Amino acid sequence: MARTGAPGAKKVRKPVRADIVLDEVDHTILRVLAADARTPNSTLATQAGVAPSTCLMRVRRLQDAGVIRGFHADLAPEALGRPLQAIVSVRLQAHARPRIGSFAQRLAALPGVLNVFFLGGVNDFQIHLAARSPDDLRDFVVTNLSASRDVAVTETNLIFEHVTGTALA
Repeated sequence: MARTGAPGAKKVRKPVRADIVLDEVDHTILRVLAADARTPNSTLATQAGVAPSTCLMRVRRLQDAGVIRGFHADLAPEALGRPLQAIVSVRLQAHARPRIGSFAQRLAALPGVLNVFFLGGVNDFQIHLAARSPDDLRDFVVTNLSASRDVAVTETNLIFEHVTGTALA
């Protein structure tokens, strides 16, 4: 759900269709698009070894099936005035469990929130956020988390460096 600077709550993603079967061509298409989502269809088709019309049909099928969830720009938070990144772990109070879904959506809509991860384990969420300064980060945690009657515990970890993993395809 990472869409830096996207206004409002991020949409909840639809599940992947259970009947989708991926072959090597699909995996090649996915690998190329994961590396550069702006790859032209003709280049994508050449790399996948199929005709451009076939490639376009396959990309649409992968989108319709929920395998390709979207295309986005990977923006640099520091270029947008938010050079400080953190992961904030959140544990909710027991009485807040019925509102866990709406809590996640509310978090996702807050300025500076890049991702909200709903977890199994000790913590309920991890929030990846970008802040303007240490004071901005503190204010985010105090105002949006610590002040909430639904929140039991928070733990803030600064991110020194973020390295993106390799594509799944």
